[in-house]
Amino acid sequence: MTEFRHETVATDGAARAGILHTAHGAVPTPTFMPVGTAATVKAMTPEMVASTGAGIVLGNTYHLMLRPGAERVGRLGGLHRFMNWPGPILTDSGGFQVMSLAKIRKLTERGVTFASHIDGSRHELTPERSIEIQHLLDATITMQLDECLRLPAERTEIERAMELSLRWAARSKDAFQQRPGYALYGIVQGGTDPELRRRSAEGLREIGFDGYAVGGLAVGEPQAEMFRTLDETVPFLPGDRPRYLMGVGKPSDLVGSVMRGIDMFDCVMPTRSGRTAQAFTRRGTVNLRNARHADDPRPLDETSDCPAARDYSRAYLHHLVRSDEILGAILLTWNNLWYYQSLMRGMRQAIIEGCLADWAARFAEEQALGDLPPLTG
Repeated sequence: MTEFRHETVATDGAARAGILHTAHGAVPTPTFMPVGTAATVKAMTPEMVASTGAGIVLGNTYHLMLRPGAERVGRLGGLHRFMNWPGPILTDSGGFQVMSLAKIRKLTERGVTFASHIDGSRHELTPERSIEIQHLLDATITMQLDECLRLPAERTEIERAMELSLRWAARSKDAFQQRPGYALYGIVQGGTDPELRRRSAEGLREIGFDGYAVGGLAVGEPQAEMFRTLDETVPFLPGDRPRYLMGVGKPSDLVGSVMRGIDMFDCVMPTRSGRTAQAFTRRGTVNLRNARHADDPRPLDETSDCPAARDYSRAYLHHLVRSDEILGAILLTWNNLWYYQSLMRGMRQAIIEGCLADWAARFAEEQALGDLPPLTG
């Protein structure tokens, strides 16, 4: 069977183009993972997600353990069969959702107990149970359980959470069942403190993981602060393992992070924006709810090869949005996911050709131009 590994095929500065080899297929990197929290990428069929070029999607332990239940998904053949996605799936450990969604929660060294945001039922999530759930789901990439803090926070609290996450990382590693082509990732924590990030990264390396994620960013800090934290964290991560920046982000976040050596991303932004009338394009974000589009016969982007961006007029998309038609959310989500994947493909090719800095400059120029005004006369 396939060994899980990240093969670097080209570099340009700190940026890397590679191939992620997994039990469920190979994925070119850098890669963006559409978020399928509850075993579905909202408003998309798996076939539509695949049409964008996405090679891997994300599911979530917290949501799936509550509904329909990990044991049920396991009995039904695992998440790949359940959601009809044969490719790789990464599952978030549930730690962030417990901290942000659970009604009542109590954190101890053992784990976290909480009341479901759905029905108030009581649950316990420990590192061992999180790993067990992800195994039942048949996740290709399993994430350790960590403690996710709301920032800003006191340094002593950030340090406490980071050290607890390291102890939970070791327990997650002990609980994980090694299988060919499957992987367990550790998560670097430490807020925006360089020393805490270094200590976290070094501690995870000592435990040893198949891949390394940078967590606890994209929580409201300025982009420059996020990039600075990456500059001070990535050098401490193993060069032969994939690097994953969790929950990021805007197109410019992705470009800057790839230039700093990140290989993998996920974010709800393209799908959530598609359901709120926002379309990502090479010339920035277009709000289809605005009245200026009501008589505009142009497509979102005539240069795009995405059917949603190329074959439907802005006037029609505006009509769908204002009429609350489901098709509006479908088409805009399709456009957004396609745009994010085209961004990944563009960066990958630029890294291979050794011209990523020039590519990034052109990207920034086009984004700064903004959307073209509607036709007149």
